[in-house]
Amino acid sequence: MNKELEHNFIQLLEEHQNMVHKVCRLYTNNYDAHNDLFQEITIQLWKAYPKFRGDSKFSTWMYRVGLNTAITLYRKSKRSIQTQDYDSVQFKIKAVDYDSTEEEQLKLLYRAVHQLNDIEKALVFLYLEDKNYKEISETLGISEVNARVKMNRVKTKLKTILNP
Repeated sequence: MNKELEHNFIQLLEEHQNMVHKVCRLYTNNYDAHNDLFQEITIQLWKAYPKFRGDSKFSTWMYRVGLNTAITLYRKSKRSIQTQDYDSVQFKIKAVDYDSTEEEQLKLLYRAVHQLNDIEKALVFLYLEDKNYKEISETLGISEVNARVKMNRVKTKLKTILNP
């Protein structure tokens, strides 16, 4: 591939890499798995980049490739290995005025989201990224109406999980 294409890809990936990290956080539960998934998504993005025509925003295309890669690997890994829980290997340094309320709420949300199926996780992720239903439907390859219906069902499911 030519240098300009490579340069553009690296620039766009660096600009939007937080999206990939968020996908990885959603579908993994430890540091090594997160890094492995990040690397795999990056590889898949690089392989597919020459075919990116710009019909949608780069970020929408990146979400689609990232989520599809994560879902594919997640389904494969469910058949084989159990990994250590992410929270048990995460080290935290607390400041004197540290308030853990928000962190605890996020942990509860992630635990609840981990109980959802692959598509539901993707919906929640895109919703929390403030994507509108048109962008969600384009990213997931479903109709806008279907995205809204599924999202309402997921919200109800999450409420049940979080408030049994």
